[in-house]
Amino acid sequence: MSVGHVVVTGADGFIGSNLRLRLAERPGVTVVGITRSTTPEERRAALAGARIVFHLAGVNRPTDVTEFERGNADFTATLCDELRAVGRPVPIVYTSSSQALKDNPYGRSKRAAELFVEQYAATTGANAAILRLWNVFGKWARPKYNSAVATFCHNIARDLPIEISDPAAPLSLIHVDDVVDALLDFLDTDVARTGLVDVGPVHQTTVGALAETIRAFAASRRTLTVGDVGTGFLRALYSTYVSYLPPSDFSYPLVRHEDPRGMFAEMLRTRAAGQFSVFTAHPGVTRGGHYHHTKTEKFLVVKGTARFGFRHVMTGERHEIVVRAEETRVVDTVPGWAHDITNIGDGEMIVMLWANEAFDPGKPDTIVAGVNA
Repeated sequence: MSVGHVVVTGADGFIGSNLRLRLAERPGVTVVGITRSTTPEERRAALAGARIVFHLAGVNRPTDVTEFERGNADFTATLCDELRAVGRPVPIVYTSSSQALKDNPYGRSKRAAELFVEQYAATTGANAAILRLWNVFGKWARPKYNSAVATFCHNIARDLPIEISDPAAPLSLIHVDDVVDALLDFLDTDVARTGLVDVGPVHQTTVGALAETIRAFAASRRTLTVGDVGTGFLRALYSTYVSYLPPSDFSYPLVRHEDPRGMFAEMLRTRAAGQFSVFTAHPGVTRGGHYHHTKTEKFLVVKGTARFGFRHVMTGERHEIVVRAEETRVVDTVPGWAHDITNIGDGEMIVMLWANEAFDPGKPDTIVAGVNA
């Protein structure tokens, strides 16, 4: 589809804000947002020039249940009438809800809105896609409004209590980035799509498991341990939790261990991919002097000049590597080789360290052995 004038209803809402940001990143796209403050005249003018309409506006937590009908069904009917008046088939993508087939005021209002969209497509020939979404979570969702995820993240990030009536209650969740990706697909393909469109992945969990996971995220600053937050559901949930940190908590201190040699601080532990640390050494100081059976490490000198010494503990073979910070060069330690690191520069040496396993004091796999023994 050729992209140009894009209209977004509910533009200042949770999904709308995320969609507008992604659209703004694209060259050649002009976004016109429709909000509750938009006048009917402004709305009709926006629709007159629309290449596509993303209809995200709706009501899901009103003070009066009659607002469901007005905010979901009636507004959608008005929008479709105004699109008919444009005189050409303007595509529309409507974000409905998985509740649309349930017999409750919210579900009935969303299904009624779907029917208006379907009728608009039937009478104009326009493409009209309906996305029935599960509970959407992600950055910028409103606590105590959009989802339990938003409430839990907001409160736990501020050490506030959360209320859980049934920890075993199931939750089906979808990340806002996946929703936005699905919406943007309508701009990135010329293939006409109409009717119901599946959006995923949908992540299954429980209220109790959700709360426990978010609490673990908060505790990670103390334990220095994070789970598998690089992929899938945990990646999306961790990102969401961090987005709720107040600016005053964007940073946090580490525990520094200092002695005459310099400083050592552990930065981060993972459950399956080791740990990260940083240490310093004063001029002439040597650190290390041990070997490992299984553990391996990677050293990166970020300031100063280091001499790495190695000795094979069985054959006595020796090896030496000199590394300067400006080389940005990684040095591996190898099982069965005693190793040490000496600051041979004139100033402080700073080194980043990754070990492939988190340190276990009950089984440290660190045996004292000098390189020059």
